Amino acid sequence: MEAEITIVGGGIGGLALALNLHRHGISCRIYEAAPILCEIGVGITVLPHAMRELTALGLAKGIEGLGIENRESRFFNRFGQAIYSEPRGRYAGYPYPEIGIHRGRLHMAIYKAVTERLGQDAVVTDRQCTGLAQGDGSVTLHFRQTSTGEPAPSVRTPIVVACDGVNSAVRRYFYPDDRMVFSGVNSWRGVTTWKPIFDGRIYLRMGSIRTGKMTIYPIIDNVDGTGRQLINWIAQAPSLAEAQNDWNKQAEASDFLQLFENWVFDWLDVPAMCKAAETILEYPMVDKDPIPRWTFGRVTLLGDAAHPMYPRGSNGAAQALIDARVLADLLKQRNDPRDALIAYERARLPVTTKIVHTNRSEPPDIINVRVEELTGDRPFTNLDDYISQDELRALSGQYQRIAGFSNDDVR
Repeated sequence: MEAEITIVGGGIGGLALALNLHRHGISCRIYEAAPILCEIGVGITVLPHAMRELTALGLAKGIEGLGIENRESRFFNRFGQAIYSEPRGRYAGYPYPEIGIHRGRLHMAIYKAVTERLGQDAVVTDRQCTGLAQGDGSVTLHFRQTSTGEPAPSVRTPIVVACDGVNSAVRRYFYPDDRMVFSGVNSWRGVTTWKPIFDGRIYLRMGSIRTGKMTIYPIIDNVDGTGRQLINWIAQAPSLAEAQNDWNKQAEASDFLQLFENWVFDWLDVPAMCKAAETILEYPMVDKDPIPRWTFGRVTLLGDAAHPMYPRGSNGAAQALIDARVLADLLKQRNDPRDALIAYERARLPVTTKIVHTNRSEPPDIINVRVEELTGDRPFTNLDDYISQDELRALSGQYQRIAGFSNDDVR
């Protein structure tokens, strides 16, 4: 393609798409609503299938150096009893590692690669999409400056890829009645400087979503020069209110710690860790119902704009990275870019729809839920009296297969 493809949104998916297009010699430019791109957020786990995509873009070594490689995933009930454990990433035989990393660090690493390879003007910030119109072999996108609200120059382009997230303005243009689906679960996220838990390379899932759940993993090593790590944690519990809670709402540990006040074990004091966080943000756990179409003429959706899913299993970013590679490959292969957009939708929509539904019904922490049900949410003496390790391993493997990151899938 000689004309420039326009990407709306400079998140992980949009930036990865730009790198994939550049790899194929296809020109593109990103328009991002944020006035500046900077290192913000909390933690994210880069699963092996996501690392496969980042490796193909030449980013793996840098990203490994910015995060912590997970060796193992461990599951505990809310009484601190070990339920199940399994090796992760390369320790489980994958060709790629599993990395816990600060989301802002990951984002900035991909952004740096884009500006180095495509040039500083490849990303135009402070541009909020306000509408679009198609006709005569092109799409016209309308923008305003996010910082001032003033109109910004419109852009005429042959292809638009909307990578503008869960609140996508482009998706809303085609689905004006689109709504969030609130799970009835609230999440509180924070990061705490803390001594390494176990060997400092463990991903922890504790409790269940029914009675209170904690997900905990390290994202930066030796963060203060004394050997302590930056620990990412997510507390989740059913909401007592019917209404969805606000996004990015500042919160206090006292807002939720009554559920976890007895979670004091010889290997971790959960209340103390949460109280020591510098900042705590409250989020609703939401997704959206899958939609029947992503592609409309010369416009398509990618990542969270196409298939927002519950933040379970760290799979949202991975699926966006796969979207980006598949779409770029098809744009290179097809003479008519509109055919490429249709083929991309056919390849990716059914897969991601299945993952959205699986994250609702059988998430990766189904192990914790199943054990809680079988034991009557009480401490156990011998877990094998209720369920075997082989049965728990099968539950974990089932989610990995559906989500596309079983060992066979990633090779």
